Amino acid sequence: MSNKNTKSDTTEKIVSLSKRRGFIFQSSEIYGGLNGCYDYGPLGVELLRNIKESWWREMTYRENVEGIDSSILMHPRVWEASGHVEHFSDPMVDCKECKGRFRADQLDESDCGNKGFKGRKAVKCFEEGKFTEARNFNLMFKTHIGPLEESSSAVYLRPETAQGIYVNFNNVRESSRQKIPFGIAQIGKAFRNEINTKNFLFRTREFEQMEMQFFVNPEEDSKWFDYWKEQRYNWFINYGMDKDKIKFHEHEKLAHYAKAAVDIEFEFPFGWGEIEGIHNRTDFDLKRHTEFSGKKIEYFDDQTKERFTPFVIETSAGASRSFFAFLCNAYDEEEIKKENSDGSVSSETRTVLRFHPSLAPVKAGIFPLVNRDGMQDIAHSITDDLRKTFNVFYDDSGAVGRRYRRQDECGTPFCITVDSETLTDNSVTVRHRDSMEQERIQKDRLKEYLKSKTD
Repeated sequence: MSNKNTKSDTTEKIVSLSKRRGFIFQSSEIYGGLNGCYDYGPLGVELLRNIKESWWREMTYRENVEGIDSSILMHPRVWEASGHVEHFSDPMVDCKECKGRFRADQLDESDCGNKGFKGRKAVKCFEEGKFTEARNFNLMFKTHIGPLEESSSAVYLRPETAQGIYVNFNNVRESSRQKIPFGIAQIGKAFRNEINTKNFLFRTREFEQMEMQFFVNPEEDSKWFDYWKEQRYNWFINYGMDKDKIKFHEHEKLAHYAKAAVDIEFEFPFGWGEIEGIHNRTDFDLKRHTEFSGKKIEYFDDQTKERFTPFVIETSAGASRSFFAFLCNAYDEEEIKKENSDGSVSSETRTVLRFHPSLAPVKAGIFPLVNRDGMQDIAHSITDDLRKTFNVFYDDSGAVGRRYRRQDECGTPFCITVDSETLTDNSVTVRHRDSMEQERIQKDRLKEYLKSKTD
């Protein structure tokens, strides 16, 4: 039976475990940290890579989806055409007393730092006139190309990866000889100068997106919107998301370019939050880039002899948010019974990350039961052999039970122990993370066994 924690307790425990086990570190921590920026540690970078590779296989190992990797820096006109220069902004207000800055549309979610009002919702201070008038704040990071910081040299760090796909529509279609309907997928960094970052990895200033833009005949847009909505929901479920913690949220108010929009939301410890959006963006983006660039972005159907601007069905997932969601989904605590040396029974709390084996950063821990009788040599040999195919971890420090607990906190699905029986019959003990059950496997079958469990 899993323990029930308060939402704030669970968040704090996940943040603490993330640092202790090497998933997430505060960026530039030795200098006091940089707000809204995080570094992925040894286990974190493996988990993130596994998530991205699983998404990439799911989305691009298809006949009708191609992949690209577009530049972070793009021509400034791209962002004029997309509407980001004019519209990509949030309303910002300043507190006259504590000098803090807040999004005006999120005052009821933020705590104001005014003296005497610690923890008080900022909306109360706003109502009492402690804030400046709201003004728009553009979220794009601006920089310059070349030796001089002139207006003509200004460029932006991309706030999304989708525009790099749209401007390459003709290039990809012609080089790959794709026909409508087809998609273009991309994984890449994006940057948003958020007024307020919050909730650990949920809202940061630097993040990764996993996006696919699917180009369709306008007459088939609804069919493909429903198709990708189902496909993307099932991907999260197939990789271990709890069905009770994931849902669709239909947009009632649509963006000016959208015909339909739905979010896939996950129940984080702080509440429900978006982890992916599926949007029918119509032909807005391609027509805008045609208008601003002077280059036609159209499709000619050889069979119907029809020329049209495709509609775009977008699937846009945050790699960073998906990482956070999978981490929260995997986190669990359970009480287990322990028999003491005097025969009495006590209980202890086991903290475990129940990742899907395909996503787990480390696939197996390899232990010698004791450091004698050649068990270490056999365990090292197994480790060296498995490491050619899997990310595995060798550990001969401390009691085996303690080593199990360490790997539970890392989310390692299997622990392999070399013991006295190994010396006589070449079998090893394989312990399963979730059930804690054990079975004997011939050591020569371990690679085949792990492959069958982690594919």
